Amino acid sequence: MVDILVYLFENYLPDACPGGEALARKLTAAGFDGDEISEALDWLAGLEQAQDVTCVPRRPDPRSQRVFSREERTKLGADCLDLLVFLERAEAVDDHLREMIIDRALAMADPQLSLAKFKVVILAVMWRRQQAMEALLLEELLAEDDEEPTYH
Repeated sequence: MVDILVYLFENYLPDACPGGEALARKLTAAGFDGDEISEALDWLAGLEQAQDVTCVPRRPDPRSQRVFSREERTKLGADCLDLLVFLERAEAVDDHLREMIIDRALAMADPQLSLAKFKVVILAVMWRRQQAMEALLLEELLAEDDEEPTYH
């Protein structure tokens, strides 16, 4: 499914991406597996629902800190959570976007998400939300994970 998300990111603008059956036909024509396509379409539908449902009622105090649940810590691991906190502190991700990213990461089938897959989740969420990305952030999210990341 991650391959499909990367394919969509590389080949479509967020507002020009076809939906539903048209997208399924295009992905089938591109050579993707039917089960993988169904999983990706369900994930994207969940993202659309998360945009409407996920909300942070008010801006938290700048000194506050998001506490991650056991499920979130288990599924995402330290590297993914470190990246998310780094993006928040760098103001590349706001509270609402952070919650959408967490929601979609938890929706992935993997019992524990790798950093590479988590980066794809971040890209997909930001892409669908038409969130502006600085070149350095985009480069970091697209970079291969050859070495251990260091987020300050």
